Amino acid sequence: MSRDDLFNINAGIVKGLIETIADVAPKAFILVISNPVNSTVPISAEVLKAKKVFNPQRLFGVTTLDIVRAETFVAEITGQSDPKNLTVPVVGGHSGETIVPLFSKASPAVKIPDDKYDELVKRVQFGGDEVVKAKDGAGSATLSMAYAGFRFAEKLLRAVKGEKGLVEPSYVYLPGVPGGDAIAKETGRDFFSVPIELGPNGAEKAINPMEGVTEKEKALLAKASADLQGNIAKGVDFAHNPPQK
Repeated sequence: MSRDDLFNINAGIVKGLIETIADVAPKAFILVISNPVNSTVPISAEVLKAKKVFNPQRLFGVTTLDIVRAETFVAEITGQSDPKNLTVPVVGGHSGETIVPLFSKASPAVKIPDDKYDELVKRVQFGGDEVVKAKDGAGSATLSMAYAGFRFAEKLLRAVKGEKGLVEPSYVYLPGVPGGDAIAKETGRDFFSVPIELGPNGAEKAINPMEGVTEKEKALLAKASADLQGNIAKGVDFAHNPPQK
């Protein structure tokens, strides 16, 4: 199923769910995991704006599956025994070439062999295709997506309860998150996945991932930003002009 197919199915469902959330739980933390996240988060934001209850610090696009994949694949290449001991930020968006793994910012630092770099980037970006192929087209990522959703939700809950120092990348509306304005200007996009410092208010701070990246990563970021433009516009347009039933 293509991203366009997913959009046609999920856009209306997400819009309806967010309208109900706005009415019955306007202060809820909203974690959007329905694809295409690059478009469904802008849909959610526009619906909440229309309902006059939009709090950008409480709306998250869950991109954690990309991070789980990046950490797993890097661990395999570098010989790490447990990917949980690695942190590899993945920024941009949540589909194809909008997904940008920042291996230069991995912690602890890792060295990706030059002859494996491009292949590794593509594997992170298109890891979902491997799953679909392995399932012979009969399904997509399920257990890994469930784990990714749990990982983000559990980290947010810990942060809301007061635990400090919790950071996880998420696809957010940057102008509404402290520190996000400068990143929005640099990327040219209001919606972008960046490392987010989580806290009692939700997205307490957006951390600029652009500082100190490699030339290869700069090129990947530029491509991601260009591709996101259409994804975001599609979501905003749907929110304002949904198809007539």
